[in-house]
Amino acid sequence: MITDKLNRPLRDLRISVTDRCNFRCTYCMPKEIYGERYEFLPKAELLSFEEITRLARIITNLGAAKVRLTGGEPLVRNEIERLVAQLTEVGCIEDLTMTTNAYLLPKKAQALKDAGLQRISVSLDTLDDEIFKRMNGLGFGTQRVLEGIEAAARVGLSPIKVNAVVQRGVNEHTIVDLARYFKERGHIVRFIEYMDVGTLNGWKIDQMVPAEEIVSRIDAEIPLEPIESNYRGEVAMRYRYRDGGGEVGVIASVTQPFCGDCSRLRLSSDGQIYTCLFSAKGTDLRGPMRDGATDEELEALIRGTWGNRVDRYSEERTSLTEPRKKVEMYHIGG
Repeated sequence: MITDKLNRPLRDLRISVTDRCNFRCTYCMPKEIYGERYEFLPKAELLSFEEITRLARIITNLGAAKVRLTGGEPLVRNEIERLVAQLTEVGCIEDLTMTTNAYLLPKKAQALKDAGLQRISVSLDTLDDEIFKRMNGLGFGTQRVLEGIEAAARVGLSPIKVNAVVQRGVNEHTIVDLARYFKERGHIVRFIEYMDVGTLNGWKIDQMVPAEEIVSRIDAEIPLEPIESNYRGEVAMRYRYRDGGGEVGVIASVTQPFCGDCSRLRLSSDGQIYTCLFSAKGTDLRGPMRDGATDEELEALIRGTWGNRVDRYSEERTSLTEPRKKVEMYHIGG
């Protein structure tokens, strides 16, 4: 196990397998910027599955036991199940998961399960079709996403968690319907405060719905009570439905930041590692790896990056006097 300057251990590895996505969500990849002419990374600049697996093996040997595949949208990467199969051979991984918008999941769920994926998280901000079409930027309806969730449940990619970003004046009035729908189906919804990820989504703090308000809205119609975290560093505050019908979570990274327990390292699709979702720059591993670096040399780079880590952006956000450049979320996943 390695720790950083604030004594935070490395426990979680999030791997972005592509910078491409089939959605253009307004809070991540607004279509006004990421249009048809936008140039994504050429294939040669993406890490190969073998390179990803090699780095995952080194990083998990340093303490990361949970690995999550992200994007972009991970299911647009060809033969993603082949990477899953390779990662299942990495002995230190205890929990192998994926975050997806689920649009392609109906055709991929069985292959992912057969390859060894254990569970899945799905991004779905609302059940209201018109609002969802506006939020994903390309007019996609909710039906295919719901079919993807059903497919994942059918093959046993569970427990399924549904992630919903809540924006003032956009979808906050639909959160109770979302909670009730997935409560009835035995899935966990995690509502996420709208964050200032990247620099291009036009974030303003008055567009953020505080976790306290989210919980109050649900509790008023489906009574809740707080429950303990599953483990140190869990980002979601958990609440149980008082009638015993499951739970819901809230991720309050703006109003109640959890930097003090953050244990996540992010590997981008082009081989950079980032120690914070709000990092300005990463540490390059692809260059040294392709230049012939040994596992020991790559491990030293990772140890040095994590060991010198002091970032705690969410705790410092309110004290910053001017905007700070940050890596875009689609580049390193959520």
